[in-house]
Amino acid sequence: MTLLIRTERPRDADAIRAVVEDAFPTDAEARFVDLVRASPNFIEELSLVAEVDGAIVGHVMVSYVGLHDEATGTDRRIACLAPLAVLLEHEGQGIGSQLVRDVTARADSRLEPLVVLQGDPQFYGRLGFEWAFPLDIDMDLPEWAPREAAQVLRLRAYDPSIRGHVVYPPAFEGVTEH
Repeated sequence: MTLLIRTERPRDADAIRAVVEDAFPTDAEARFVDLVRASPNFIEELSLVAEVDGAIVGHVMVSYVGLHDEATGTDRRIACLAPLAVLLEHEGQGIGSQLVRDVTARADSRLEPLVVLQGDPQFYGRLGFEWAFPLDIDMDLPEWAPREAAQVLRLRAYDPSIRGHVVYPPAFEGVTEH
């Protein structure tokens, strides 16, 4: 198996949609990817695909969300990883982990201070993510998600004064409920 991680290209849209639809129970995440791509929160160089022998089998996207600090009344943009998708037939091969490592390394090189996400604490914990609450970062989670699903990865430019409530842009409507 030859694995290549690269930035998505416009012609990859249909293959990415197929991967995301295969990885999730509804098409909400696939619509979400399209909405983010068309929004000012899209970060082109942080939307990556995984190719195995020339076929796209995985996708990850980091885009901007807001962070509102109630104590200071300030708002800032922060990086958010969503979604991560790997074709079901390729799960368990380390492709998702490699996509996360690559996209967070690229976010780090852009001097993003952190990356937030909603996800499995065991999976993302192995990749350096930690529970966001002790860092004074909170986010609304779906009813099914444990509190620990609110995750953050501190990058080199991290500043402990960064705190607040994650504010999702309109593209996130519909994907955070399930």
